[in-house]
Amino acid sequence: MGLNFTIPLFFKMSDLRASLSLLVVFFAIEILYFKIADKCNIIDTPNHRSSHTRITIRGGGIIFPIAVLLWFVQSGFQFQWFVLGLVLISTISFVDDITSLKSGVRSIFQFLAVGLLLYNLDLSIPFYYYPVLFIMIVGTKNAYNFMDGINGITGAYSLITLVSLLIVNQYHSQFTSNSLIISAILALLVFNFFNFRKKAKCFAGDVGSVSIAFIILFLIIQLIRETHNYAFVLLLMVYGLDTVTTILFRVIRRENILEAHRSHFYQFLANEKKIPHLFVSFLYAITQLIINLILIYLIRPVSFEQVPSLLVVIVLAGIIFIGLRLLIEGQERLIKKQVFEF
Repeated sequence: MGLNFTIPLFFKMSDLRASLSLLVVFFAIEILYFKIADKCNIIDTPNHRSSHTRITIRGGGIIFPIAVLLWFVQSGFQFQWFVLGLVLISTISFVDDITSLKSGVRSIFQFLAVGLLLYNLDLSIPFYYYPVLFIMIVGTKNAYNFMDGINGITGAYSLITLVSLLIVNQYHSQFTSNSLIISAILALLVFNFFNFRKKAKCFAGDVGSVSIAFIILFLIIQLIRETHNYAFVLLLMVYGLDTVTTILFRVIRRENILEAHRSHFYQFLANEKKIPHLFVSFLYAITQLIINLILIYLIRPVSFEQVPSLLVVIVLAGIIFIGLRLLIEGQERLIKKQVFEF
């Protein structure tokens, strides 16, 4: 893509004024939600798996789907099926935040939502690729939800990913609406204002982590479809390494990978090593930023035929990350015994 390290200027002055106005609107909506959540007792109470110790408002990430809905109206109703899928998956996730739902009910809505996303994308691929893509999207969305366990991590990591997508869309390959990405970024800025702090005012909740993952996945698949550059899957590499290696170690320990746990690497750093949550969140975000800058400015596009080479790179990165975890966490903890005794 060329070594053009110019400073991105995303806004004209008129666009900047509109964005600032929208930012104020998002702040007002978030504060209104806090009042409703407080009155309706929509809170997160610490338990044995929590990385926090104080009661906190849950569902602050509801601002993400609301931001997209406002954009949807303003844009003249673009991407209708994607937005409908987002509404479905956000609604069921918010209901699950309030009262736990059976996994079967959640799964029905999630599969419908992913089906609508894929329908909107209208990918030119053989039909037998769809089940694989379907599973990958659902798995990535769930992984994104599992990674939302400490203050700031979802907001910071998602902000880095969306800003990277905006840089690509603005300066390299326009693959979607700039205003859609900017709306999501503004919503994240508002959420981070209340979440990226030592004592968070709110948590994203399932509605936040699931909806922002759904938005980011839609954008990344759009980008790959338009550029035919499969290297853009690396925009979620850090989350992917943590999630996949955690599953691998849990399988080795013969644990039920579907059961809730607290054995991600970021959780070990925050809970066992007592590294401040915000530093861990910043570390994950800045690592992904470095990967993204290399990806955007230094890595040549990877075609479908070159995907095996990309997989080799990912596997090598996974081996390095496993080595890092063994070095820092220790073999005893990761392989030889149960991580937690409840």
